[in-house]
Amino acid sequence: MDFLARDTVDFSSDFWKEIDSTVVDTVKKNLIGRRFLSLHGPLGAGATSIHIDNIDAAQEEKDGVVKTVGRRYVELPQLHEDFTIYWRDIEHSEMTDQPLDLSKAIMAAQALAQKEDRLIFFGDEFLGLEGLFTAEGASKISRSDWTVGENAFTDVVSAIAQFQSKSLIGRYSLILSPDMYYKLYRLQPSLGMTEEERIRKILNGHIYSSPVLGEGKAVMVCAEPQYMDLAVGKDIETGYLETTDFNHVFRIVETVALRIKCKDAIIIFE
Repeated sequence: MDFLARDTVDFSSDFWKEIDSTVVDTVKKNLIGRRFLSLHGPLGAGATSIHIDNIDAAQEEKDGVVKTVGRRYVELPQLHEDFTIYWRDIEHSEMTDQPLDLSKAIMAAQALAQKEDRLIFFGDEFLGLEGLFTAEGASKISRSDWTVGENAFTDVVSAIAQFQSKSLIGRYSLILSPDMYYKLYRLQPSLGMTEEERIRKILNGHIYSSPVLGEGKAVMVCAEPQYMDLAVGKDIETGYLETTDFNHVFRIVETVALRIKCKDAIIIFE
């Protein structure tokens, strides 16, 4: 039996295609972390853990026994969100051949996308996972007032210089809370462009805003896979959970974990 339990209910393949396309399209629009992180996987639904190597991980041997120093194992946690479709709505859609209202599926997919992004940015103490803002040993830069002059651009350039001084070369991505992002929409009269356009140009377009960051948050990463990636066991998919009062309950599920291999590849502006 498929663990998603789709074979326990008599829904057509077209019904599941509509559910899948709605959920996948929604999460693609809402996920921010996956826009700058490389994916490792999918490894499969049965993958329960993943190893994280420090950048200087190495093998050591003693008396014919080998161990890897700088490696640790973490659980691939399960994230999920549930939604319900009323049985009468399904019957009406099938009877009239009208589209089924999947608003609840869309809201659940949005919630799951934000749950994944919160895990990426803030980790989870309960799971023992670090995020980009909570990684112990991550670099920090004192942030200037980004509402004044060229301060934001200057801070970003300083971060790039810090990465390059440590030979961290690659894709540099800036991720901001919405309030910090919209502060960059100030015209620089001498240049004829906004601060956002100027920073976007130097970062080759890799500037993002995420609502899960709240307010006053900014982080920059060198998001090459040798420094960090997103390990995916079971990628986002929808299964059938149960019937309650004749209504149908579905679950969107994934298993995923952020792997930070080099703390120097993170710079937090604070």
